[in-house]
Amino acid sequence: MKNLVAYFSASGTTKNVAARLAEVLGADKFEILPKVPYTAADLNWMDKKSRSTLEMQNKNSRPEIVNQKLDCTNYDTIFLGFPIWWYVAPTIINTFLESYNFSGKTIVLFATSGGSGFGDTIKYLQPSAPKSKIVAGKILNGNPSKEELKSWVESLKL
Repeated sequence: MKNLVAYFSASGTTKNVAARLAEVLGADKFEILPKVPYTAADLNWMDKKSRSTLEMQNKNSRPEIVNQKLDCTNYDTIFLGFPIWWYVAPTIINTFLESYNFSGKTIVLFATSGGSGFGDTIKYLQPSAPKSKIVAGKILNGNPSKEELKSWVESLKL
């Protein structure tokens, strides 16, 4: 069974967790890159007109991603990481899921968050990858140890 750790990281926090998880799994990594990078002003959730706020208010928003080649046929399980924005995954995650064929794959979510859980994330992501199985994984805040990550992955019983 081959694993992929795919992730979107606006500030570097999720990227650090993804790197450690990929190391624990012996998995390949794939960074989801926005075509237009997010600035600090774009990420200001207190500004009702910031880019991230406007994207999250429109559930049909699909921020463009850099056109990267990804062959999903080699992977059984995709660990998909992102920061929680407004209690769910950023809509760029929908863009990613709609850009590749994840039919028959298991997608395990992991996230970093300033305080909230996954909320309705699966409800909003499943239509973007309808023939996959999406599993709510874990909020991985701080700097989880390799032992903590290994224990979590083993508890999934994939």
